[in-house]
Parts: sequence; C-alpha cells; structure tokens
Amino acid sequence: YEIPLRLVGSEMCIRDSQESSGTNGRTVESNPLMSERKIINDPVFGFINIPKGLLYNIVCHPLLQRLTRIKQLGLSSAVYPGAQHTRFQHSLGAFYLMSEAISHLTAKGNFIFDSEAEAVQAAILLHDIGHGPFSHVLENTLVTGVSHEEISLMLMERINKDLKGQLNLAIQIFKDEYPKKFLHQLVSGQLDMDRLDYLRRDSFYTGVTEGNIGSARIIKMLDVKDDHLVVESKGIYSIENFLTSRRLMYWQVYLHKTSVASEKMLISTLLRAKELASKGVELFASPALKFFLYHSIGKEEFYNDSNCLEYFIQLDDNDIWTALKVWSSHSDIILSTLSRGLINRHLFKVEVTSSPISKERKEELLSRICNQLYINRKEANYFLSISSIENDMYKKEDDSIEIIYNDGSTKDIAEASDMLNISLLSRKVKKYYVCYLRPEEGGH
Repeated sequence: YEIPLRLVGSEMCIRDSQESSGTNGRTVESNPLMSERKIINDPVFGFINIPKGLLYNIVCHPLLQRLTRIKQLGLSSAVYPGAQHTRFQHSLGAFYLMSEAISHLTAKGNFIFDSEAEAVQAAILLHDIGHGPFSHVLENTLVTGVSHEEISLMLMERINKDLKGQLNLAIQIFKDEYPKKFLHQLVSGQLDMDRLDYLRRDSFYTGVTEGNIGSARIIKMLDVKDDHLVVESKGIYSIENFLTSRRLMYWQVYLHKTSVASEKMLISTLLRAKELASKGVELFASPALKFFLYHSIGKEEFYNDSNCLEYFIQLDDNDIWTALKVWSSHSDIILSTLSRGLINRHLFKVEVTSSPISKERKEELLSRICNQLYINRKEANYFLSISSIENDMYKKEDDSIEIIYNDGSTKDIAEASDMLNISLLSRKVKKYYVCYLRPEEGGH
C-alpha cells in the first residue's frame, strides 16, 4: 500500500501507479533515503514525513484508514461548506505537531529515548481511532455509556495484537501509566497536540480566521520542569491568543446554533429509527448500522459481545447518509420528515437564549407541531429539543498551564497573564438552545 506522494525538492517520491512508476504499477525508489520514510503533502502544515516501520504501518492500517471516511466536524458543513476535512487528516496533523514538539523538547536537553518518541507519536496517531460517524451523535443514540476514548483504547489494543506488542509503550502513555507524565500531556492535556491541530485545522477549513493559533510558536516555547509541561515566559502572549481563539472557535464553530440544530435532528432521526426497529419495522440500513438499530447496546454489551466492536469498525459517515436518503421516503412521517430535513438542509429553527425556555413556550411549540404533522404529543417531541450548553476558556483543575521564568519559578497562566485574569479565564458561559421544526416544513 502506497500513499500518493509528490516531488519534494531533490527527493523523488514515486506514486504507486503505472503512470508514475513506469514499471507495471510497482513503486521504484532510487534514493536510499526514501526507503526510510514517506512524505504526505498536508494543506495546513506542508510536507509531513512518515518514517517507515511502526508509524507507517499504523498510517496504513485499515482501522486508521477508516477515519478517512469520517468528517472531523460532522455536520458543521451545514454552516461552513469548506469543513470537509476528515479525522484522518487531523490525526496526521497531530502527528506532525508531535514530531515538532519532540524535536524542540530534546533540543532543550529533555532526554527522550527513540522508543519513547516513536510511542508518543503512535499514541497521537491513534488518539481518535475510536470515533464513530458524526462523533458524539453515536454516543447519544446507537451506543450508550461508552465514550470514544474507551473505544480508542480497545482498538489500540486490537492493533497492538496485530503488530505483536509494538504498541505496548504507546498504550501506557495513552493511559497515563508511563513514568514520564509529560509525554501523556502531549497526547491529552491543555496544550496537547490534538488541540493544537484541530484548532488550526478547523480554522483553516471553516475560514474562521479567529481560530488560527500560533501552534509553531507554542511548540517552540514548550519545556519540561518536574515532569510537567511548562511554557517559557516569552510565549505567554501565544498562550493568551490560544485560549481566546479556543473560546471563539467553540461558540462560532463547534457550538454554532445551526451545527447544534443539525446534530439534534440527527439524534432524533436515529432515536426514531431505533424505536421503529424495536417494534419490528423493517428499515433499510447497512449490516453494521442495522446491528446497532436492532440491538440495545450499552457498556456491558459493548465490552462482552465481540460483535459490537466488529460492527462498530465497519461504521462510518456513509452508512448514516445512505440510510437517511432511503428513509426520506419511508412511510413513517416522523422518520421521513427528519431524514428529508437533513438531506435537503431543511434544519430545525434555533433560538438561543440566556435563560431556560418557559413551560408555556414548550407547550405552544408541541401543540403547533402536533397540528402541523397530525401526530400525537409524544411523537412531537422528536421535533423539539431543549438543551443548555456551558463552556469556559480554561479549567486549572483539569490540567494547568504553567509559565516558567528565567529564574526557574513558575506561575499558572491565570496569575501570570496581564490580560486574562482568573475571573475571566474561569468564567462559565451558559446558553440555552431551543431547536424545533419550522412551521413550513413537513406535513401532509
């Protein structure tokens, strides 16, 4: 298996195709250096080197390739049409940043064994491997009580078995069981490579320039003290920009009201499909999707029934979209109306308020939906979603960001910053979302 590559400087990377190789489709590498790595051209970071061996085998593994069929931002393309990038691209970007971080940390005298460097790179490549189609939608509908982090670990252990134990160290780091704690922080922490990539990448593909963080600058400012990641004091403004950008990206992209409405519609659609399936109604679905529709899968079932993981790794965005297209003409008015809305972008109307919706407003909306679609009150709830979302910029208790000064002393960013004081950083913003069927949609 060869990843399509391009000409890089004086080094020739030859595609695995007859057109480029001229040898009946076989890859020719005349440069001995190229037998040690592959190069991928990434629109965000440029050329990314993938060393031959364990890391290249992970990139080519079917379970990581599955992420090429899962969009990073799910239904956010309903708001930002350019948001078509995948979780595979994000994983490669996070890998690139991890490579940069290792290089800068070792240059500052922090000793990292080659085996540790390879392991933490493997861990970041695999950190999102447990995501299902549309990410958290799956966790609220088809599988309950099992997070994508838990599934990621299960799949890492599965790949580790395929690779005869080569991921033992990567799994230790991923689980924060390895003595060098700062390596885990690079995978999962306030300034992990996951966040540094997805903020930069999502900003790039959505066109929301406010989220374009200085990831290169932040990585250059990283150091280690007492086995904890710290940031040099001259990088404090980059951290302030990072925290502000993250807050803006959450409200402007991840929690955008139309994105929230789309997600609520998809959750309602899948829950209705599951209800119909529980009543024995025959629904079109791929074998993998059908398994989760016609079975109730909680944490116990997922861990004890091997079929759950087998069917899960067959699921991607395509299973859901294909089903929605067919369900658009289903005889069930609830399933068909919801499916058509998602396919044709006739989304729920959204109201965002600073206080909870009144009981009277809820009853008014339910009555209107009942009359519009000629359905009962229980069925009308599929077309109404009331929720609240809370977000803050920084939680010191999760994993603090420490600023280190020339004399070796450290301060938390909330104390060190002259712009972002503690009250601003820790201030929670709560918004109430009311999503409901538009008056003109659906009906007979």
